[in-house]
Amino acid sequence: HVRLVETGGGSLQTVGSLKLSCSASVITAASVCVAWFRLAPQQGSVGVASIDNFSNSVYADSVKGRFTISRDSADNTWNLQMNSMKPEGTAVYYCAARRPAWCSALAAVPNYQYRGQGTQVTVSS
Repeated sequence: HVRLVETGGGSLQTVGSLKLSCSASVITAASVCVAWFRLAPQQGSVGVASIDNFSNSVYADSVKGRFTISRDSADNTWNLQMNSMKPEGTAVYYCAARRPAWCSALAAVPNYQYRGQGTQVTVSS
């Protein structure tokens, strides 16, 4: 069955950087659109960025210019490089995948057929 596993979470200070990775089994980078979401305490899941099989990427306004999403087709891995982190970025970050493989907007979580367990990111001021 499809499995998504996130790695790279941790603790950092404001304006620091962190890179998250999402690895997949069964599905391939060419067959899905993948998005990163974050879930903060007392808040719902918020879409951060997505990338499709054409490497078209979409970002939430709150992270534009600071985060970069990418994919590695050879490894079936999707990465989220996060720079200039802010305390409000503290959350569990998880990746989610869906078919079809193209995505022109950050769709809400229910549109994704698969999701990982998430990795904690804590940003301190």
